[in-house]
Amino acid sequence: MSETVTLYTNPMSRGRIARWMLEETGVPYDVRLLDYGTTMKAPDYLAINPMGKVPALVHGTTVVTEAAAICAYLADAFPAAGLAPPSTDSRRGPYYRWLFFAAGPIEAAVTDRALGIQVPADKRVMVGYGDYDAMLNALEGAVSGGDYILGDMFSAADVYLGAQIGWGLQFGTIERRPAFETYWARLEQRPAWRRANALDDALAAGRA
Repeated sequence: MSETVTLYTNPMSRGRIARWMLEETGVPYDVRLLDYGTTMKAPDYLAINPMGKVPALVHGTTVVTEAAAICAYLADAFPAAGLAPPSTDSRRGPYYRWLFFAAGPIEAAVTDRALGIQVPADKRVMVGYGDYDAMLNALEGAVSGGDYILGDMFSAADVYLGAQIGWGLQFGTIERRPAFETYWARLEQRPAWRRANALDDALAAGRA
């Protein structure tokens, strides 16, 4: 697929995840930098993402929003990068499982905790993550089985889930456990993460 890839982002956003994923694919891409409250809410961008949020990815005529969906899309759009197991591979199940566990239970539990929201014990069956400790215990098990979520295979699931852990450790929204620190320390050594992080840090510094 030779169509132009364009990332709409802001360095102080989940757009950092999408940039990391793009750097992992190795494909060239353009960046459109948007500002909160102004260009993110402009009519031309709302036509791309009616939520008026970033990131958004445009690949040819295809539009993808939501960071987890962007990771999954790029892994399939550029299979030569080897960022997703083939559909016939038994690892495809765990790949989907933990990618969307990060997009659902982890993000919801971490956000609620940051906002001071506590789910009453008798209401936990109503929320996807049950409770914060249950989510953390499941996550700890997931990152303890090998170097990556799929054992020795790095994938798009590690990009998204790893970013959640990295941010959580940085901002104190995820409890510091040895398994999380070891997993994130491995991921932040990846050249693609380092490139992406440096690019976004430079953008953030230029807009300060």
